[in-house]
Amino acid sequence: MDVEKLAENKVIPEEIKEVTLRALAHYPELEDVEIHFELLDNIKGNVMQAQPKFGSLLFNSKANRKYRIKISRQLELDDEWLPIEEVPDNVLLGWIGHELGHVMDYIDRSRFGMIVFGVRYVTSNNFVTKAEITADSHAIASGLGNYLVDTKNFILSNDRLPEDYRNKIRELYMSPGEIMTLVEVEEEEDDT
Repeated sequence: MDVEKLAENKVIPEEIKEVTLRALAHYPELEDVEIHFELLDNIKGNVMQAQPKFGSLLFNSKANRKYRIKISRQLELDDEWLPIEEVPDNVLLGWIGHELGHVMDYIDRSRFGMIVFGVRYVTSNNFVTKAEITADSHAIASGLGNYLVDTKNFILSNDRLPEDYRNKIRELYMSPGEIMTLVEVEEEEDDT
């Protein structure tokens, strides 16, 4: 796929442009979808977060909806901060691929469906787990499963990341082993 075509309808900070375009290459379905990747100083309790742009959700048809992927400028590691662009590329690729998996989940939802999704996401941990599995499943189906494993291993084995964040990932997201099982199933289906 043409890199310039991938960048159409996208706003991507220069610091993460190359890895973001690599992630987008796995999602040709998102070629015409407007997505703004935003580096922010603080995203409460998260490193990245995908969501529809609020005005777009209210006033646009789902075919013309716009999305944003918020990305923390830095990771908190003990008493220091690691700029997001210094995270290993394979880890960042998995992280961004996961967020694009959320966008894939959102594109066919109605306005009302997205509102219900948002309410359930903030009120039910069981729903959060289902939503995160769905995002990972999209990423795996798009060929990013091994990168997801790299991302999960980076988070779970990095004792310099805040323990509450690592616990959240353990409790609400698929484990690296569960992801690898889905990757193997996907590969078997591709072989048949």
